[in-house]
Amino acid sequence: MKLSVIIPVYNELSTLEPAVRAVLAVNEADEILIIDDGSTDGTRELYPAIAQLDPSIRIIMHEKNMGKGAAVRTGFAEATGDIFLIQDADLEYDPRDYRSMLRPIEEGRAQVVYGSRFRGGPTKTMFFWHMVGNKMLTLVTNIVYNTILSDMETCYKVFRADVVRDIPLRSRGFEFEPEITSKVLKRGYRIYEVPISYNGREFDEGKKLNPWREGPKALYYLIKYRFVD
Repeated sequence: MKLSVIIPVYNELSTLEPAVRAVLAVNEADEILIIDDGSTDGTRELYPAIAQLDPSIRIIMHEKNMGKGAAVRTGFAEATGDIFLIQDADLEYDPRDYRSMLRPIEEGRAQVVYGSRFRGGPTKTMFFWHMVGNKMLTLVTNIVYNTILSDMETCYKVFRADVVRDIPLRSRGFEFEPEITSKVLKRGYRIYEVPISYNGREFDEGKKLNPWREGPKALYYLIKYRFVD
């Protein structure tokens, strides 16, 4: 099965090339789609060299910053693989975990797989309030959608392409995570979780997620999409 790795990028000058090299090193991706979401820090100057790293790499530009969800949606629309895998460009997630995430889909045991930071993989200690927010949102997900996820907000989400191609997605920002999770579960797909490693960034290293701003939005969308599509 052909794997499309979708990498949303916004101002990742110091980590993008190492992240792409890490994806290439595991030799799992048949195509790598880099969706630049209006970077302004010099990241775009890297693309000529990055494009030369491997013929599987495709680079798509957003003229202005629209948010992670918008970048992932562009990736879904442009990808040609049978499996879609979302990879952040910040080196928090390790592509060496691809094999364990792909196996349930390749073996026909799942159509959607999430890599969980809370199921026993090696993990750098996270911010306490990030963890609390994550646990609360995951708990709400489990209650509202009758499931037992451990990490709804994980970046590592893997889908059979035919699953997400039929789902209408509207999110532009980080609310993409609750939207895709809600709509996958509403359609009756059970999410298979596997443990992954996690090496979280500090804010001075470029971490962008603000739990006080994004948490209430995620909660709103979890409940909203239970009743509307």
